[in-house]
Amino acid sequence: MDSRRALLVDAFTTEPLTGNPAGVVPDADGLDAEQMRAIAAELGASETAFVCSSPSADRRIRYFTPTQEVDLCGHATIAAYAHLAAERAIEPGTHTLETNVGTLDVEVSEFGEVWMTQDAPTVRELDVDYGRLGDALGIDAAALQDIGADMPVALASTGLPFVMVPVNFLEHLSGASPNHDALAELAAEYDAAGVYAFTFDAIDGDSTLHARCFAPGVGITEDPATGTASGACGAYLRHVGAFDSMPDELQFEQGHFVDRPSHISVRVAESIEVGGRAVQSLDGELVVPESESDDIIEA
Repeated sequence: MDSRRALLVDAFTTEPLTGNPAGVVPDADGLDAEQMRAIAAELGASETAFVCSSPSADRRIRYFTPTQEVDLCGHATIAAYAHLAAERAIEPGTHTLETNVGTLDVEVSEFGEVWMTQDAPTVRELDVDYGRLGDALGIDAAALQDIGADMPVALASTGLPFVMVPVNFLEHLSGASPNHDALAELAAEYDAAGVYAFTFDAIDGDSTLHARCFAPGVGITEDPATGTASGACGAYLRHVGAFDSMPDELQFEQGHFVDRPSHISVRVAESIEVGGRAVQSLDGELVVPESESDDIIEA
């Protein structure tokens, strides 16, 4: 029976059992979609990266939640490349990656930091009812309207779309009591992966902002670190002119309210890049379930 090496790698952190855990299957050639989904379900991480060979890039990654395939996942990409670099399966430098949203560049530094170039950004401001949004997030609508005059709610994407929701102060964001059904309905209305609420009132003095990301529609009640949403937020901040001069590098913190502190770096220039470190927390082998195509039922 076939078995594959499978790992859990904590992304956007240097401390095991913090950050955002991702499954990584470093040799996934020959696995079909249902086998990948089953492995992802067994590992139990929000996403698992399946590293495959590619005819058009250095490698391909397919991403699966425990229930479905998703087109792109930032933290699982960081986790996969950090593992490959630690194993010396790749050298420091820039590598091309085939994904379902296109071919992206991934840069690995000699110190193990991984930078992922995001897809072309899009930002569209939304006309939302702040009462409904506040009820969905469990945040007083006034905390959203207060900052919304200068920073409106918007749909932003650098590969996966998220609803961007600025919040005035950390006390309101930290006290959020989300209605997950309402958030899933709101995200689905805009074909978004989730709702990304953030405030410039951060915990760490060196952080640009503090974020919380809710994606119950894809099975994630709250994500400890969301690379694709961080890239989308970088695009959003440029769109609304949040800074007189865009900093060379933004530092986003996330995950503190699910006891998995994470730190994500974002560069907003000609292209948008998301970067961070990762550390391995589990290494083993999984038995691969038989492919459904093998279960032939004869009439």
